[in-house]
Amino acid sequence: MKDLYILGACGSIGTQTLDIIANYPNEFRVVGLSLGRDLKLGQELIDKFHPEIVCVREKSHINQIRTNAKICYGDAGLIEIAQYKSSNEEVLVNALVGSSGLKPTIAAIKAKKNIALANKETLVMAGEIINKLVKENDVYLHPIDSEHSAIWQCIRGEDRSDIKRLIITASGGSFRDKKREELIDVTKEDALKHPNWKMGAKITIDSASMMNKGFEVIEAHFLFDIPYDNISTVMHRESIVHSLVEFNDTSIKANLGTPDMRIPILYALSYPRHVKTKNLTDLMLEGKTLHFETLSQERFPLLAYAYEAGKKGGFYPVALNAANEAAVYLFLQDKIKFLDIEKIVYEYINKDYSNIDYNIDEIIELDKKIQTEIKRRFV
Repeated sequence: MKDLYILGACGSIGTQTLDIIANYPNEFRVVGLSLGRDLKLGQELIDKFHPEIVCVREKSHINQIRTNAKICYGDAGLIEIAQYKSSNEEVLVNALVGSSGLKPTIAAIKAKKNIALANKETLVMAGEIINKLVKENDVYLHPIDSEHSAIWQCIRGEDRSDIKRLIITASGGSFRDKKREELIDVTKEDALKHPNWKMGAKITIDSASMMNKGFEVIEAHFLFDIPYDNISTVMHRESIVHSLVEFNDTSIKANLGTPDMRIPILYALSYPRHVKTKNLTDLMLEGKTLHFETLSQERFPLLAYAYEAGKKGGFYPVALNAANEAAVYLFLQDKIKFLDIEKIVYEYINKDYSNIDYNIDEIIELDKKIQTEIKRRFV
């Protein structure tokens, strides 16, 4: 029996995680849930899974929830869930969106919880620190992203020195067929129409700009200890091949599956097993054609900026993430245009951060400073 704590339970990854584990009552038990602001769905999840501890977004939300569970709120509540202890093997599923996911990950690792990670910002902002903490506390960190799950499965049992490069696939997002001049006046409604995946708003915008793929490159660097020059990206419209690994002898392994996030979620929770399930669709290759195209960094400059920030290291990925997070927020609020996201990110990754000591407190402080500064300029 594994005891699960799910942060971001009402979001896309959170609800799909709960959909999966509902089929395995003898293997998984939900101990903690963070609900955010969706109290209606949150109440339904509480009634179904009966957690011991629940976190809501605001203090005023506490009286709106019916439960016998312990209730906490806000960022402090996320930490409280991360530190909560039960008697079985514990796994924290971090499905939060944004930089708010970093501190709970650290708290959970220090509390000796294993991590199933969907929060990209954790590794983008603090990959070196997270890897060190995982090793010091003897816990595991398993990726939930379909791309990283694919790589993880492809290299299982292989000698790392035999790996030539990682190849991360990208659907191309909502604007993959548009030229740059056609992006000048696109709307958030246009950007939110992802061709293959049903995801939350922020990650869908990041997919349209290809920042999401840039984040995945940085994550892959920290997850698999592979140099940036040995991590490639390729456009694959069908989202059937989720990533590939090329070895020194030029042979390539690929992981294929239907575009359904519940598959990598289940693997992250059930590793090292590939358990049977009833509610996932088999991949039928008959009649399908798979395409692979160059993913141009000139067409998608945010991907180039992510490589640049990752190679610089230190606070540059922090700045990359913070500027993008604030810019996407402003775009979703109709305060800036889509291409303004690139301009804002470029500005902040070209500042000098060499005079700051690299630690968690300074990472969080810089993230807050950049986001606040950007939002004040446009709100």
